[in-house]
Amino acid sequence: MYTPVSSRAASAYRQVGVQSGVDSASPHMLIKMLFDGLIQSLNAARGALQRGDIAEKGRQIGKAVRILEEGLKGGLNLAEGGEIARNLAALYDYCVNRLSMANVHNDLALVEEVVSLITPVAQSWNEIGPNGAPNSGVGV
Repeated sequence: MYTPVSSRAASAYRQVGVQSGVDSASPHMLIKMLFDGLIQSLNAARGALQRGDIAEKGRQIGKAVRILEEGLKGGLNLAEGGEIARNLAALYDYCVNRLSMANVHNDLALVEEVVSLITPVAQSWNEIGPNGAPNSGVGV
C-alpha cells in the first residue's frame, strides 16, 4: 500500500516542521509520525479557531493539508495497494477539501469532521505492526 522507501513521506514530514528521528525511522513509523503530526495540526487549528486566531488557524490547516497531500496520500502505492489505497486516497482528498472549506469559512465543525474521519485511521495504523500484523502490545 505504501512505497517501500517512503522517501516522499520523510521529505514531507521534514518540510512541515515536525522534529524527530525521521532519518532512522522505519516506513511504518514514518506514517505513524505523519498521522501524529496531522492530528496535532488539526487540534492546533481547532484551538486557533476557538480563540479567533485566524493567522494561526491558516498556518495549521495549511500544515495539515500538506501532511495529507504530500505525506499520507503521496506515500500511497495505488498500483499495489488496491482498494484500500484507493479508499485512503479518496478519504485524504475529501479531508483536504473539507479543510480548505474550513479555512475559507472559519468553520470549526469542518475541522472537527476531519478529526473524526482521520482519528480511526490513525488509531488503526497504530494497532498494526510494521509488517502488517497486529501489535502484540510490545512496542513497535
